[in-house]
Amino acid sequence: MKGIRDALDIFNLELRNILHDGGVMIIFIAAGFLYPILYNYVYKNGILEDSPVAVVDNADCSDSRRMIREMDATREIDIAYECVSMEEAKELLRTRKVNGIIYFPGDFGQRLAYRETATFSIYADMSSFLYYKNVLMGSNFVMLHEVNNIKLERFRADGLTDAQADQSVNTVLYDDINPYNRAFSYSIFLISAILMLIVQQVMFYGMSMSVGTMREENRSFATLPDHLKGRGVGRVVLGRGAVYWLIFMIIGIYVTCIVPAMFHFPQRGSFQDILVLLALFVTVCVFFCMSWSTLVTRRESAFILFLFMSPVCVFLTGFSWPTTAFPEFWKYFSYIFPSTFGCQAFINLNTAGANLEIVAPQLRALCLQGAVYFVLACVSVYVENFVIKHRGEIKERLGR
Repeated sequence: MKGIRDALDIFNLELRNILHDGGVMIIFIAAGFLYPILYNYVYKNGILEDSPVAVVDNADCSDSRRMIREMDATREIDIAYECVSMEEAKELLRTRKVNGIIYFPGDFGQRLAYRETATFSIYADMSSFLYYKNVLMGSNFVMLHEVNNIKLERFRADGLTDAQADQSVNTVLYDDINPYNRAFSYSIFLISAILMLIVQQVMFYGMSMSVGTMREENRSFATLPDHLKGRGVGRVVLGRGAVYWLIFMIIGIYVTCIVPAMFHFPQRGSFQDILVLLALFVTVCVFFCMSWSTLVTRRESAFILFLFMSPVCVFLTGFSWPTTAFPEFWKYFSYIFPSTFGCQAFINLNTAGANLEIVAPQLRALCLQGAVYFVLACVSVYVENFVIKHRGEIKERLGR
């Protein structure tokens, strides 16, 4: 009971520090509650249709004209202008009347007739990823379809029957099925990874700002009550951690359940499974932030870390590049962050409709991380408290 009372006292002290720190409250409220809405609003239109494109057809052959018609028929591309020169197309791109240019060289049809490799070029406006995605996907779909047609024509010209030519081209039949993001929405692809990362990053920056403020005011989060006589490190860690755990469980439920419903994102996971994952993830994040925030000496240092680490943590989740293709260094470096496993598990639960049994490897990794960071948090509190208690002796020895 004495240990519980000590932990509650530390809990109340940390809660008062947070409530009286305007900067920390702004981060928790603005970043925790408003940033997910802002981010989802920016990417609300994750599907862009009929991007206007200019075509420069110097080949002017049946093959190029057929490909232009098929590109215009796709959902992604709208052939808005047919230009006579690249200069005219560049001017349309410069004035933002088109989002891309498709260029067919003059020898395009001749190369196909001579059974040589023919090429056409694509230029995309990179001011938005969606423009690039649409121009590339629409032209790629048509190109793959045309490659099959060209192969069929060449086999038929060599004397094969239609059935033989079809068997030679389509030796292995396949269906392209994308069950989790049928419309290739960029927002569904990206936001699932971002939401869990918001919980980790906001907690880290808020806790780091609080620790930096204490140090600037010659206070410390690691100061143990005098009656504990240097013991009770676990009470400090659990007492402080409980404050952040309660705050970020509320923020986490809001971020992972309410925000996706507000923007009508697919939610295929059960609430109970997501709640279990969230409780474990927030617990690990608390110990992670307590361990690393001890290295912060100034209040403003958190913002420098924010700019540097946020993009790194996003890509280390593996949402845009498979983790199996990571170089060895980045693969092991990603194990430092709870977001690596938390985001992977959340994507599998909420987007792919998995259950806790399927995401068990990520849950076990989070449990291991939690154990390691709990020990590190206790060690950091003990070391800092020891330095505070024996600061005079340490300075005297260093002076000698």
